[in-house]
Amino acid sequence: MPDPWLLVQMALLLLVIGAFAGVVAGLLGVGGGIVLVPAFFYAFTALGYGGAQLMQICLATSLATIVVTSIKSVRAHHARGAVEWGILRGWGPGIAIGAVIGVAVAAGLHSVVLQGIFGVLGLSVGLYLAFGRTHWRLGEAMPAGVARAVTAPGIGFLSVLMGIGGGSFGVPLMTLYGVAIHRAVATASGFGPVIAVPSVAGFLLVRPEDAPPYTIGAVNLPAFLIVIAMTFVTTPWGVKLAHAMDAKPLRRVFAVFIMAMAGNMLRKALGF
Repeated sequence: MPDPWLLVQMALLLLVIGAFAGVVAGLLGVGGGIVLVPAFFYAFTALGYGGAQLMQICLATSLATIVVTSIKSVRAHHARGAVEWGILRGWGPGIAIGAVIGVAVAAGLHSVVLQGIFGVLGLSVGLYLAFGRTHWRLGEAMPAGVARAVTAPGIGFLSVLMGIGGGSFGVPLMTLYGVAIHRAVATASGFGPVIAVPSVAGFLLVRPEDAPPYTIGAVNLPAFLIVIAMTFVTTPWGVKLAHAMDAKPLRRVFAVFIMAMAGNMLRKALGF
């Protein structure tokens, strides 16, 4: 039986993490995974869990929350008629294949390698948030044929290695090919279940050592349940703040925050 005080500490940390992730998701329209993964890592490390597969637990638990939140999100966007179902049907199978490959690769990597990958990709996402421009274009229509066959699995693969739902890669990609930003955000919410469902199924077969209490496969059940509950409560708060504040400076502040977390993760991975 785990130490009751340890469980209390774990629950308190997860309540804070879930509340913050919900506010950020509502405020900036980004998935919680890019916040949850480093937050889980630092929380579990602070509680004394720092095994060679700790990052797998963080990725799997983040993706498990995305199964729930992304389904709710895509249904809400569909009700507003904002989802480009043609893009989802065309890109979904490739993204799912990439997600399965991502689980197979992630399961065999040491935590420090996954920290480095998260650091590099997180810095890239932060830089785009800080300096990306809505008028940038690579083309007037989403790629098809060989370009899609390569790009779609890449989105699924990289998203699993970061424990995110695909919006951080999918939204920029779609806007670069002329999809309106609100429709890109709505459609990218549909990438979440396509990535998260097969990847969580795969992570449930992983058996990491030195896992926090009540971890099933690589998914930590208390973290999943507490974060889901808190995001349902706090995401509407973020939405209200978004309507009351100027989004552009907030986006830049969040970009700095993401780059700081990703940079620290990369620093730890490099041993500094």
